[in-house]
Amino acid sequence: MEYKKNDLLTVTIEDMGHDGEGIGKVDGYTVFVKDTVIGDKVQAKIMKAKKNYGYARLVEIMEPSKDRVEPRCAYARQCGGCQIQALSYEKQLAYKQQKIENNLIRIGGFQKEEIPMQPIIGMEDPYHYRNKAQFPVGCDKEGHLIAGFYAGRTHSIISNRKCYLGVEVNEQILNLVLAHMEAYDIPAYDETTGKGLVRHVLIRYGFQSKEIMVCLVVNGSRIPGAEDLIAKLREIPGMTSISLNINREKTNVILGRKGKVLWGQEYITDTIGPIAYQISPQSFYQVNPVQTQKLYEKALEYAGLEGNETVWDLYCGIGTISLFLAQKAKQVYGVEIVPAAIEDAKRNATLNHITNAEFFVGKAEEVLPEKYEKEGIYADVIVVDPPRKGCEESVLATMVKMQPKRIVYVSCDSATLARDLKYLRGEGYEVKKVQGVDQFPHTVHVETVVLLSKDYALEHSGLKVSNLYISQIKRKCGIGGGKNYNLPKSEDSRQPQCPLEKEKAIREAFKYFGIS
Repeated sequence: MEYKKNDLLTVTIEDMGHDGEGIGKVDGYTVFVKDTVIGDKVQAKIMKAKKNYGYARLVEIMEPSKDRVEPRCAYARQCGGCQIQALSYEKQLAYKQQKIENNLIRIGGFQKEEIPMQPIIGMEDPYHYRNKAQFPVGCDKEGHLIAGFYAGRTHSIISNRKCYLGVEVNEQILNLVLAHMEAYDIPAYDETTGKGLVRHVLIRYGFQSKEIMVCLVVNGSRIPGAEDLIAKLREIPGMTSISLNINREKTNVILGRKGKVLWGQEYITDTIGPIAYQISPQSFYQVNPVQTQKLYEKALEYAGLEGNETVWDLYCGIGTISLFLAQKAKQVYGVEIVPAAIEDAKRNATLNHITNAEFFVGKAEEVLPEKYEKEGIYADVIVVDPPRKGCEESVLATMVKMQPKRIVYVSCDSATLARDLKYLRGEGYEVKKVQGVDQFPHTVHVETVVLLSKDYALEHSGLKVSNLYISQIKRKCGIGGGKNYNLPKSEDSRQPQCPLEKEKAIREAFKYFGIS
């Protein structure tokens, strides 16, 4: 049956999409309903109808799912920050684990039984975990000053100074800043006209050091009554840095290029494990330090360092992972395209008295070949932590050329991760472990860390051997998982079968490594 716009449907939610939207079927017609969770029976109104599927708005929850919980935040549904706060935390973790697995199967070409998934690492307390918050400042319809967050996919501000993901002191700081603006008649910036002064309030907090940074993003170069504001903010325990960031551009980029310190230092310091980092308003720094430590410890464990390895850290940022690795490696080289981040990385190395880490500014796909081909700098282990778009193919190609024993891939998007793993597997790397880490509770985002190592069969035969072929021969030899009985009957005929010379090489490799 086909439905049209404004039709009302009753639907039971059976699945959730990658943006956290509920998915259900009515007479074979697929409906996507935001703000629902698996198990909800709801009434929904079609907002956009296609031939076989439609997008609907939640009208009423008729029977709530057993996994539905009452969100702590009254604005959870409107705000763009939390997509799945209405889902129990246990089920949030299960959803994220499944999301990683689904992407590896759908995009990476993995068979379900060959994914070495480890149980996802969650948080004991999945609230107040963010060490950074950026609050836009504006006016409501009555002209009163407000600060909060943008509603999902819009630039209209929801007034909310108490976010359950941020640290509790944020509310106190916002109250002080907005009261100061009211007292001195300081206007908020208006995106449509480009007039007004205060655009954003940026707050950073050191979870270990308890140091606080407040940075006001302004459409100008000064703030009226600055001394008075500084005096009030300084009364908050831990206040370390108060600054202005100057952004006169008509843009939705939050920070401008210039900044000036009003009081205190231009940075705060915080530690992850034994390593200290200096963080400025501009620095990229993981927003959940509790989970970041678990993530980095896992990356360090996967790197398998014994003290004599040369390690490359691609997309190294301010050196967060590089310095972690340098504790156990002989030499670490970090590459990052942002010059300011590399300056931070060098400063952080000095701060921690680390002398075996060297940093280069540039694109990984340009720096790596140059250092490898011209200077002969090789890699025992390569660690990559790319942005959401994943690795450039030229970076992957150079990594493969350098033939590291192990690759540790840290990813913030399991879809691009799956794509890149497909490439690396095709070049003879075997995926040994896949570990999800819940870095962003109540959102749909999940970090993943993967260990890859050189495929033994390839190394000893000179043949390119896919994981599919290895799995087939393992089944023939009765090693590990048996036959996958969930495959349709025709699956074996559709899958490429391992050629005899490659089967021979794989069997020899099994024998050589004592796994047959």
